[in-house]
Amino acid sequence: MDHRPDHPGRPSHPDAPGRPGRPDHRRLGRELGLFGTDPLMGAGLPYWLPDGAAVRHTLEEYIRETERRAGYRHVYSPVLGKRELYEISGHWDHYRDDMYPPMRLGGEEVVLRPSLCPHHALIYRSRARSHRELPLRIAELGAMHRAELSGVLGGLTRVRAIHLNDAHVFCTPDQAVAEARAALELIGRAYADLGIEAVRHRLSLPGAGGKYVADPALWRRATAMLRQVLDEAGAAYEEAAGEAAFYGPKIDVQIADPAGRESTLSTVQIDLHQPVRFGLRYTGPDGAAHRPVMVHRSIIGSVERAVAHLVETHGGAFPAWLAPVQLVVLPVAGEQLEQAARLVREAVALGLRAELAGPAEGTLGARIRAARLVPYQAVIGAQEAGAGLAAVRLRGGRRPDPLPVPELLRRITARVAARSTALWDEGPLS
Repeated sequence: MDHRPDHPGRPSHPDAPGRPGRPDHRRLGRELGLFGTDPLMGAGLPYWLPDGAAVRHTLEEYIRETERRAGYRHVYSPVLGKRELYEISGHWDHYRDDMYPPMRLGGEEVVLRPSLCPHHALIYRSRARSHRELPLRIAELGAMHRAELSGVLGGLTRVRAIHLNDAHVFCTPDQAVAEARAALELIGRAYADLGIEAVRHRLSLPGAGGKYVADPALWRRATAMLRQVLDEAGAAYEEAAGEAAFYGPKIDVQIADPAGRESTLSTVQIDLHQPVRFGLRYTGPDGAAHRPVMVHRSIIGSVERAVAHLVETHGGAFPAWLAPVQLVVLPVAGEQLEQAARLVREAVALGLRAELAGPAEGTLGARIRAARLVPYQAVIGAQEAGAGLAAVRLRGGRRPDPLPVPELLRRITARVAARSTALWDEGPLS
């Protein structure tokens, strides 16, 4: 899977509520305690703090569930590979400047992988395959490493250790267009759930220079397939020479940061090159050996870039299902601490990320302001505690009527389970 920095485009994100200027994920990441960096770890190697890790974990689980439902099987593969592996795939010839230098182990040279696709090709060819198994959809949230120059590193958007939501579909030539189109549909559904938008689709084609594999017939065939995918999906797109992966054309789903700078978040690629290089085959209905097509697909691209975009899109006010803390419980006074702690325990038992903010942390007003980005606040005063109720405050200031605690938890868990971008309504989910 290939991800590249892209060209400026139009802005698509509003300012964060209550914050001056355009949201920047690096500033918000520090203010919200999501991630950080340290010179001893090195540039382009961020660490994730508990709240950031909660967002990341939820995003990863969402992707895995989405892929499972779409018929993908998940695998793990190592972050190291022999230099010979990347010579076969073509990365060593065409991508060496972006790879870390080889490490010598005994008589072998190994490198940190710059891509997952060679590993998945080896998994495919680990045994004989029949046409009855195809399409075979293999997915992995895997680490890879790019030797990015210091001058281009920035927050989570350009890092040296990348965790890629990658997948490869091994299929017959007749299945390739449908599989690529289904991947594009998965991307659209994920964007709706995440509350983000694509600014455009781009068909990335080869340009001048020697960074591409030299097989014009394969390029023409793969490009025709991707044009068919875009046309059948009804997606408006622009063509861009010089933005293809070295082994084939790709559909890039473009996003924009608050300053209007575009980048690629998600991709769909049709690869006719690596199946040849790795000698991939399947036995067809005629009993003969045939060459599969390899569809590369990433729903959210790298987890790092996806979280950076989510932070800037939502200004830290994530959809409830993705928020690092979904419910904060605020007892008015110490006398309500026991009831508040019980509510937190019940919420956690239901799978919610809930916290207690007691009187020791400041006045009620100060605690409410500190939790302004939390989707749900439950205030428990003397009257609520006596009646088994909680006074509800939604992010943004709306105050529904107080509810019995079980009903409040039912409503919140329903909204979270539905991955709704709305916090509250009176419809079936409420």
